[in-house]
Amino acid sequence: MAGEMVTARAGRGARPNIGSLLWRMVVRRRVIGVGVVVLGVIAVAAILAPVLSPYDPSALNVPDRLLGPARGHPFGTDEFGRDILSRTLYGARLSLTVGLVVTAVATAAGIVVGLVAGTNPRADRILMRVMDGVMAFPDILLAIALMASLGPSARNVVLALSFVYTPRVARVVRGAVLVIASQEYVEAARAVGARGVRILARHILVNSASPVIVQATFITAYAMLGEAALSFLGVGIPPQIATWGGIISQGQVYLRQAPWISIFPGAAIVLSVLSLNLLGDGLRDFLDPRLRYS
Repeated sequence: MAGEMVTARAGRGARPNIGSLLWRMVVRRRVIGVGVVVLGVIAVAAILAPVLSPYDPSALNVPDRLLGPARGHPFGTDEFGRDILSRTLYGARLSLTVGLVVTAVATAAGIVVGLVAGTNPRADRILMRVMDGVMAFPDILLAIALMASLGPSARNVVLALSFVYTPRVARVVRGAVLVIASQEYVEAARAVGARGVRILARHILVNSASPVIVQATFITAYAMLGEAALSFLGVGIPPQIATWGGIISQGQVYLRQAPWISIFPGAAIVLSVLSLNLLGDGLRDFLDPRLRYS
């Protein structure tokens, strides 16, 4: 009896917690650690932008216009004398916020559409044809068309990009639902009288979380690139607000004279998207049973 109790306690203590799971992920797929570190540094810099920024990102200082990187202005200044480091830090706040909000909205909407399509054949024919129609358009062109009708603002950028990327999640969820719904444990749950909502929540939705999480990391990267592209083209967030795409757009006129205006926000976009792609690739490999131990 005592031996059984010791065994039970040992079994309970051997359960992996979140910390050990994250550590295993980083050890087995080191790209996850690289992505998390780089993205974490960018996120911390964005959160602490009011503390880290040496100047007001909108403050004009015409006598210091187009200064190169120096001690007073590590990233230089733009054509109005505004500090590029301060504007890049505040642009990180907006870009990360847009990326996370778009991911949350698109993921939530895609899960609902995918669950309905995967469990209702009649709705599947309608919803998936709509999703196919949306995905038939290039992402940026559809986003530009939506912004042309909605008008430039941060809220409209989120709405446009969420609409563009919802079909990606919907198709992933639908495919996972169709596979999981035919598994034996789902059939056993139906046999013992489990309701449809309980089966969806306890079995189908939980077991389809892995591909959704991976897809969400890529959507965050796509959304940040989409926001930068829309701001660069002048149809996204208004130009008086510091965004990475807007800074690059303003700096293209002075690319020969002051290339630092575009280089530093462009490097921030590259690092952010690269870290998210590394994180997504690592999570995909770790969560895939066929690659987990490779």
